[in-house]
Amino acid sequence: MTTLMGDESRVAQIDKYRVLVEPPRADLLALVDVAAQVAQVPMATINLITDTEQHQIATHGFDASVCSREDSMCALVLHAGAPVIVPDATQDPRFADNPFVTGVIGNVRFYATHQLVTPEGVVIGTLCVFDEVPRTLTDEQEQALVSLAARVVDLLELELRTRELKRSNEALAAFAGQVSHDLRNPLTAVSMSLKMMDEEIDGDEDLAFLLKRAIGGADRMQSLIDDLLKFARVGGELQRGPVDFAAVVRDALEDLAVPLSDATVMVGDLPTILGDAVQLRAVVQNLVANAAKFTRAGAPPHIEIDSSRTGERWRIVICDRGPGIPEDQRERVFLPLARIDEEVEGSGIGLSTCRRIIEAHGGRIGLADAPYGGTCAWFELPEG
Repeated sequence: MTTLMGDESRVAQIDKYRVLVEPPRADLLALVDVAAQVAQVPMATINLITDTEQHQIATHGFDASVCSREDSMCALVLHAGAPVIVPDATQDPRFADNPFVTGVIGNVRFYATHQLVTPEGVVIGTLCVFDEVPRTLTDEQEQALVSLAARVVDLLELELRTRELKRSNEALAAFAGQVSHDLRNPLTAVSMSLKMMDEEIDGDEDLAFLLKRAIGGADRMQSLIDDLLKFARVGGELQRGPVDFAAVVRDALEDLAVPLSDATVMVGDLPTILGDAVQLRAVVQNLVANAAKFTRAGAPPHIEIDSSRTGERWRIVICDRGPGIPEDQRERVFLPLARIDEEVEGSGIGLSTCRRIIEAHGGRIGLADAPYGGTCAWFELPEG
C-alpha cells in the first residue's frame, strides 16, 4: 500500500510538470550536457519514473527513449537517499542482470545517479551519468552531481510556477475587467446625481461639505475602476510600430505638467524601438508620475531619464531622489493593488499594468537603487 501511494504521489508530481507531453526543453538539455562534462562521461540523462515506465526527458550522447520500469536501473535505487556510484555494473548484483548492462538495451559499465526530490519531498526520478567502460567519480564530481540534480528540480519548479502565475494573472485580469465594467455604470449615475445636488445647494455649508466629500470619493472610485479596466485590457494584441522614446517622454512630461511644475527633469539620449506606442507611452507616463509623487519631505522632484544598450536590448531608466523602496518590497509592488506608502494617492494598479505591457513586448521591468538615493525604475525591450 505504501508503494502504491508513493507511485500515485510521484505520478501526480510528474504530471504537474508536463514534461512527458511536451518536446525536450532546452534548459534541461543544457543541464545534462553540463552533467556529462562534469563527470567526464559520454552519456547523461534525466529520468522520470512513473508507476510503469522510465522516461528519459533529456539526454546527452544518445537518443532518449521510454522503457518499462522493470528494466530501469534507476528504479532500483530510486529511494536510496544519496548518490549511487557503481564503478562497474557487471560486478554489482543489483545491476549485473539488467538489460541496460547485459547488452539487450545497453552496455553500461560505470553508472552514477542521484535522486530528483521535489519541494514536497517526492522522489520523481534521477539525474544519471554513465559510461561503457569502468570508472568512478571524485568527491568533487559527486557533489556536483548532487547540486545539478537539485537544479533539475529548480528548473521544473520555475516553469511550473511561471505557468501558474500566468494562469492566475489571466484570471485576475478577466475578473478585474468584469467587475470594473459592472461597477462603472451605477457609479457614473451616483456621481452625476451628487454633482447635480451640489449645483442646487445654496447656503447649507455643512451639506455642501458632505457632498464634496462624497463626490471626491466617487471620483477616486471611478479612477480605480478605470485603472482596473486598463489592467485587464493591456498586454493583449500589440499594434507594433516604431516608438520614438524621446517623443514619448516629451508627451508624458507635457501631460504631467502640473505635478512636475516644480520638478527638475533631465533627459538623456533615448532610442527608437519597435513596439506598441500607446501602451509603451502608458508605461513611461506611469513611471514618471511615480517619480514625481514619491519625494523626500520638503524636496521638489528630481527625475533623470536615460537609456543604455546591452546586446540586442535597450534599457530605459527613470530615476528619482525620493525615499526609495526597500529591496524586499521591490517585487511585491508589481502585484495588483500592492502599495508601499498608503499616504500617497494611487490605486496600486500602475506598476502591475506596466509589467503586463513590458512582458507582452518580450521585455523585463524592475526597480533598483538610484545613484543619489531614491529609486530607479527600469525596463528592457528587444530592439525589434
